[in-house]
Amino acid sequence: MTDFYQLASKRHSCRTYEEKTVEKEKILKCLEAARMAPSGCNSQPWRFVVVTNPEMLQKLSKLTQLCGVNHFTEHAPVLITVCEEEEPRLLPKIQEMFGSHVYAHGDLGISTADLTLEAANQGLGCCIIGVYDEDKVKELLSIPKGQKLRMMVALGYPKEQKMPRKIRKPMEEIARFIE
Repeated sequence: MTDFYQLASKRHSCRTYEEKTVEKEKILKCLEAARMAPSGCNSQPWRFVVVTNPEMLQKLSKLTQLCGVNHFTEHAPVLITVCEEEEPRLLPKIQEMFGSHVYAHGDLGISTADLTLEAANQGLGCCIIGVYDEDKVKELLSIPKGQKLRMMVALGYPKEQKMPRKIRKPMEEIARFIE
């Protein structure tokens, strides 16, 4: 197993992919990493739709190209939708005590982060996509009305050399200790 910090620094947003099929076993390992993520009250509010069919990929990629962005999705061999169940299954007592806190958003973020880290571990590149026509994507992929499309992930073998990591804010700017 790779050291976590090496893996975290290896993971970056990849926008050019080799014309090479991603093995189903590697996709399944990425999904398994996402599935194993923790979630509030073990609600596991995530649902994934994995698209590898070339015709469907072309249709789906067009739905991510709003406002002149995401043209790279045309060449991604895999697109994965990350959906949230509309009504996460939290324990009734928790909802009664804490009201309208929505834990699912964070849960989906953790799950997607785990998916992308496993992709890097498998030698794959990926990019999280937040711009898309939700209604048309849901219609195209027959995503049930009770699910909200939160993001998509493009996945494939990276064609580009690893981009230098963007400058990170200093620790003093992002964290403070109360000791």
